[in-house]
Amino acid sequence: MNGYSANRLKITLNINSEMYEKEILASDTLLSVLRDKLGLTGAKPGCLNGDCGACTVIIDKRPMKSCMLLAVEAFDTEILTIEGLKDTPIQRAFVEQFAFQCGYCTPGFILICHALLLTDHHPTNEKITTWLSSNICRCTGYQEIENALRSVINSLPLE
Repeated sequence: MNGYSANRLKITLNINSEMYEKEILASDTLLSVLRDKLGLTGAKPGCLNGDCGACTVIIDKRPMKSCMLLAVEAFDTEILTIEGLKDTPIQRAFVEQFAFQCGYCTPGFILICHALLLTDHHPTNEKITTWLSSNICRCTGYQEIENALRSVINSLPLE
C-alpha cells in the first residue's frame, strides 16, 4: 500500500503480471475492485459469500474466492484472473470437452483446474473431486468439467 486519506487507500496490485494502482475503500473486496475499478469482469459475483466459486482467482498459485477477500489483503501478491490466462491446455480442454453450459461459472472452474494443475500434475480422483467441489455449476453436471481436467492430466508426461 502506498498511502491513505480518510477512508480511502491507495493500493498497487499485481494482476496478470501488470501493476495497477487504484484508490479504494478499506472495505472493498478484491472482486469489486477487479470488476468495478479495473474492468476485469471474468470473476463473477455469484453468491457473494464464498460458496459458489464464480469469483475464483488465483493468488500466489492458490485459488481464492475474491468475494471473500479484501483488496488490501491482496497487496504484495501475484493475482491471476481468467483474463491473464492465454490459450492454456485447460482452456482448450474446456472447449473440446464442452465443459460449459451458460458460461457464468466457467472462469472459476477453469481457474480451479489451472491451480490444481499448478500444484499437482497427476492428482488423485479424491483430490480432483475435492477441488471441483469448491465451485458450483447449476446448469450442468460436472462430468464434462472433469473430462476436460482429465484430458489435460492424461496429456501430461508421468513424473
